Amino acid sequence: MLDHPRGADILTAVSKLLRETLMPQLPANAAFQARVAANAIDLVAREINFGETVEREALERLQALLSRDGSLDELEAELSGRIHRGELDLKSPGLADHLWQTTLDKMKIDQPAYASYRRALDARAGQQNIQKED
Repeated sequence: MLDHPRGADILTAVSKLLRETLMPQLPANAAFQARVAANAIDLVAREINFGETVEREALERLQALLSRDGSLDELEAELSGRIHRGELDLKSPGLADHLWQTTLDKMKIDQPAYASYRRALDARAGQQNIQKED
């Protein structure tokens, strides 16, 4: 068993140190570089926290969509090929949902504060609440 704090927690602490303690003391150019470093650290922490789950769920969706097993890379390549050849399109059952969820999952890791991502999450939550009421 790993001791605490774990890697993502350590990265979060380093990012906080950069943003709250060091950046205010640095000249503008160095503060900008520290912000870039803090953003990179935050991205790695989110990848550690969410990456495995996101990839597992994408693999499960692809296996269902393509009706076969394989690695995530293999199935993504096959999906791209099928879309390119016109064998699958947005009317294909499950494809639009997979593409949308994949996009949201990537944004969850890459740009979780992005306004359009936040609006999409809110809209999706609203849709799920309406479906539960029905």
